[in-house]
Amino acid sequence: MRTMADVARHAGVSVATVSHVLNATRPVRPATRDAVLRAIDELGYIHNTLARSLVTSRTHSVGLAVSAISNPYFTEILQGVEAEALATGYGLLIADPHDDPAHELSVVRMLHERRVDGVIIAPSAEPSALLAYLDRADIPVVFLDRLVDEAEEPAYDQVCADGVAPVRELVGHLAALGHRRIAMVAGLAGLSTTTERIDGYRQGLDAAGLPFDPALLAHGHSAAEGARHATERLLASPARPTAVIAANNAMTIGALQALRDADLRIPEDVALVSFDDFEWADLFSPSLTAVRQPSRDLGGLALRLLLERLDAPERPAQTVRLPCTLVHRTSCGCPPDAVGLPG
Repeated sequence: MRTMADVARHAGVSVATVSHVLNATRPVRPATRDAVLRAIDELGYIHNTLARSLVTSRTHSVGLAVSAISNPYFTEILQGVEAEALATGYGLLIADPHDDPAHELSVVRMLHERRVDGVIIAPSAEPSALLAYLDRADIPVVFLDRLVDEAEEPAYDQVCADGVAPVRELVGHLAALGHRRIAMVAGLAGLSTTTERIDGYRQGLDAAGLPFDPALLAHGHSAAEGARHATERLLASPARPTAVIAANNAMTIGALQALRDADLRIPEDVALVSFDDFEWADLFSPSLTAVRQPSRDLGGLALRLLLERLDAPERPAQTVRLPCTLVHRTSCGCPPDAVGLPG
């Protein structure tokens, strides 16, 4: 059986350097790291992570609990977490809480039982049982995408995209195009992302001098089917909206279905814009105006914060919000030659 000393000789480095590469205990120059990894591959060396975990009380693995992993937004977040984990020598265990508080608690308990060093969680709308468990078990945690603590000095590390300013900008852009009845299909009640995007919607209306009409705010429960029904209700109102903001990518699909079922043209009859960009948004006809979230950056930052927490358990918790980008296409009513221009 090959040893760490064999790897060191093959790579022309010290045993300590091999250890630093394998255990991510100290930065190693990229060329040296590549030489060590190449030697490991050529020799077929297998690192005994179990023995290391018994000595260090760390498994160098982290848990990631996010719902709807098939959602392109969370898929990109996963890619960001995974890339950072690979770069730092950590393994990743993934679970889907299905946005259900009871299942959320179950999967986080399962990750804890597998002795992950910490967890990254996109929490449900009712995380109280989860928070109580995390506090009792003293598990290092970073909350991702959805905040659980909006105090000035939070108790937990949290990473999310800015949900207020981008929606305010969307409303302002639609108002500048002449829309006066701007509707919003909002997400699941209780989520911080839903609250922030509604705040942005109302701020945008106020800035544009438009009154807030409760009849133009419908909840699509963060899902395509819910958004389809919500949009149908909006379209059935006596004063139909001339523009609809869908507050996530799944709900954009539902809103689009409702508009197509009603034989309404986008944007001639009703403009449609989205919070969440799609890889295929350019392929829609018309192409979709959307807020692009820094998904991969959110995932990578969440893992870095978790590793910082592992190294410095007593440091103050922090909430980090990353800015989004408004991508102008044509579903808002902008002419093709204005696509990409700032609002």
